Amino acid sequence: MDVYLKKLEDELRLRGYSPKTIDSYRACVTSYLKTKQKDFEIVDVEFIKQYILSKIDSGASSQTTNQHLQAINFFCWNVLKFRRKIDVRFAKTPSKLPIVLSRAEIDKILSVISNEKHNLMIALAYSGGLRVSEIINLKVKDICLAELTIHIKDAKWNKDRITLLPEKLIGNIEKLTAGKNLNNYVFASERGGRLAERTAQKVFEQALKKAGIKKEATFHSLRHSFATHLLENGVDVRYVQELLGHANIRTTQIYTKVMNPALRKIKSPLE
Repeated sequence: MDVYLKKLEDELRLRGYSPKTIDSYRACVTSYLKTKQKDFEIVDVEFIKQYILSKIDSGASSQTTNQHLQAINFFCWNVLKFRRKIDVRFAKTPSKLPIVLSRAEIDKILSVISNEKHNLMIALAYSGGLRVSEIINLKVKDICLAELTIHIKDAKWNKDRITLLPEKLIGNIEKLTAGKNLNNYVFASERGGRLAERTAQKVFEQALKKAGIKKEATFHSLRHSFATHLLENGVDVRYVQELLGHANIRTTQIYTKVMNPALRKIKSPLE
């Protein structure tokens, strides 16, 4: 089994998949092979169907079952060189609207974070629409104060993009990065290395609680809020797509369902 998993990892690395995706695919295929137990080189479509059904029966979400199916498909095609169609359909994922914080809630969150580094981290994540992985990997050389831009490198799907930097944060960034090497992380840990994702998420969670905001928001809600607020300001959805780095505009258009100026003007009949 280890031989097949090593081949899987090599194929994923050759195609430039992120370490996080590689770990995820490896875990899914490991589970699949352990369940199969033997004849790893044989692709049994009926077995794959039953395996996916077992995931559904165990209460796994559609996202989880789809991830397993995607990993198995990749394994069969790229490692086992199986060239026939695996007729197992992906599960429908529930259409959930993103949780968006209002501008007032963003201000409230920032007002309760006294630590300057943490405050800037949350402000920058919101103002540029950065994922938690992007904010912790941000280096001094990625920020251009003169042009008010942030260069996000090797983001999701290994795509680079340019996003916004608000002028009001220049002083805070200069203070935090003073004396740092261009290759240093902007938000380094106390030991000087990269900050852990969980640490950044905890900073947000604690601020959310301290601000008394009851929404089930996560660090990623800052990115959702960035996109929604830009659309509310009249920015074209195609520009928002570029700033977020979405490959498909339909992914960006979900935010148009969250913001609807015309709908907000309608008053409830209960006065």
